[in-house]
Amino acid sequence: MTRQRLQKLIAAAGICSRRRAEDLLRQHRVKVNGQLAAIGDQADLDQDDVEVDGRPLQRALVPRVLLLNKPPGVICSCRDPQQRKTVLDLVPAHLRDGLHPVGRLDAESRGALLLSNQGELTLQLTHPRYNHCKTYRVTVAGLPPEKQLRQWRRGVVLDGTVTRPAEVTLLEGTTRSSVLEVVLREGRNRQIRRIALSLGHRVLDLQRIAIGDLVLGSVAEGCWRELSRQEWSGLIQHRGRPLINKT
Repeated sequence: MTRQRLQKLIAAAGICSRRRAEDLLRQHRVKVNGQLAAIGDQADLDQDDVEVDGRPLQRALVPRVLLLNKPPGVICSCRDPQQRKTVLDLVPAHLRDGLHPVGRLDAESRGALLLSNQGELTLQLTHPRYNHCKTYRVTVAGLPPEKQLRQWRRGVVLDGTVTRPAEVTLLEGTTRSSVLEVVLREGRNRQIRRIALSLGHRVLDLQRIAIGDLVLGSVAEGCWRELSRQEWSGLIQHRGRPLINKT
């Protein structure tokens, strides 16, 4: 094995994305042969002992990506200090090695969530510069007028900055409640719920139904299916072209 940058080795081992691995290096949580490592350092796992938070770094895992239909009340985390059920609790123990949620759905929300041990996939699906879209079916209280929907499409100020343009379609509606389809290309904290509430319409139900071209389809709530490499590799882009990890 040749020497590679530590953030690449950490991401390939399924611990986190390369960007998050750089944070670990800055926080002095990575050692090579017992010495604290820094960004730019390299290692060869055939010759060097690499540790992250005191745990030995293993070779790259067999690539695995699961499409999960997250139920409401389940936490998007690998572990929870309050002992609440997490998304990894829905997966058999022998498949969990290196898996982590790709992005988040808040506890009350449900629907499509990827679990992966591929750090590069995590980076690209959670960073807005890659322009991946995520599609949601949202039930809100009341009937938003077209003027409010146009405002949502153009962008709404959250935390001092305007959100990126969104696709918002009214599927059905009454004065009591309405169903919208919302397509986003960014993922701010509780973004849909906060925008809807700012427009005067509380979210009653929020379901993510697609991530890029991956559609939730018939996967039952609380269940998952493992994706083929062909299904998920197209989500990873390298200089405008799909990048397939050949490990």
